[in-house]
Amino acid sequence: MSPESKKLFSIIILGVSFMFIFTAFQTCGNIAQTVITNLNNTDFHGSGYTSMSIIYGVFSASNLISPSVVAIVGPQLSMVVSGIFYSLYIAVFIQPATWAFYTASVFIGIAAAESDRRTVFIALTVISLVGTVLFFLIRKQEDTKAPGEEDSANEQVIYFPRSAQNKMTRAVAAFKKSIKLSFTKEIMLLSVTTAYTGLELTFFSGVYGTCIGAVNRFGSEEKSLIGLSGIFIGVGEILGGGIFGLLSKNNRFGRNPVVMLGIVVHFIAFYLIFFNMPNNAPIAPMEGTDDVAYMIPSKEVAIFCSFLLGLGDSCFNTQLLSILGFLYSEDSAPAFAIFKFVQSICAAVAYFYSNYFLLQWQLLIMVVVGFFGTITFFTVEWEAAAALVARGSEYSSI
Repeated sequence: MSPESKKLFSIIILGVSFMFIFTAFQTCGNIAQTVITNLNNTDFHGSGYTSMSIIYGVFSASNLISPSVVAIVGPQLSMVVSGIFYSLYIAVFIQPATWAFYTASVFIGIAAAESDRRTVFIALTVISLVGTVLFFLIRKQEDTKAPGEEDSANEQVIYFPRSAQNKMTRAVAAFKKSIKLSFTKEIMLLSVTTAYTGLELTFFSGVYGTCIGAVNRFGSEEKSLIGLSGIFIGVGEILGGGIFGLLSKNNRFGRNPVVMLGIVVHFIAFYLIFFNMPNNAPIAPMEGTDDVAYMIPSKEVAIFCSFLLGLGDSCFNTQLLSILGFLYSEDSAPAFAIFKFVQSICAAVAYFYSNYFLLQWQLLIMVVVGFFGTITFFTVEWEAAAALVARGSEYSSI
């Protein structure tokens, strides 16, 4: 198999592995609070919001050291171990115990009757484990050049001894670079935008599904609508990711119009949710809520809002990843580690306050942070565009 074929094979396996693992994990997160609410009249006492807050809190801290860990143990082993922890977290729901539930939440840093719950989470655990096992199929690239040999670009290939000391040096260097990068002007401005993506990630991946499942006026379909909501969030993500991912390659009109579309789409979704969902839906008891907002709850509006939430999220994420790749092409790993750190810590905070805040306050927080996050993104994009124009002028004058 040629080197190009090996790379393509590894990319396909990587994509399929992540698809299995995060399909299982995101589905678990989407229904966790609903299932746990139904379990809390038994010996189990826990909160899906608190669990996800622990997960993202640990995840945010881990992102600061993840480049260093990967530098020491390698990417393949890192992904395998991570996949195992994801699977363990999902497996806890098969037979929940409060201590195991929160402990599993740290290490990876529910629907109707008991039998249905077990079936769902056994299936999700198997799916996650399949994705983890697939990581073993990723083939390592073999070095075919001798030491000192030059590649096609006439750049000398330098080989370093794979000693523990060398790995530790690289790990420390990666950590220092992440810290240093955190205090640059561009990263600090983009952190506001990234913070917004963390807040709305919490809302569409955990809180909104819980709201839908708590509305008694949806009748017997209230729980099944949670799954349908997740599907339409995914449809919005896929549609937006496909379209705006391709547009970012052309980049003719810049990234700002896409981000503007994203915030407008989200504001429309928040407005409709505010009118459609009861205010106490995120923290409703096991029996749900009979309250009405400013209109009779509509299933069609609820599912349409799910689509808008996914579409708007894809607008922000594709453009954030695009501008980070453009600004930090030479330091991509530390830059993306900071991105995930900020996003995850804000997601953790949002999951924590979701235990207490009514729907209107959660929506208000996202509107305020989203507005300022859009402004800061515009600022960075304008400066990046100006720098690109200036760079082009320098080249044309040479």
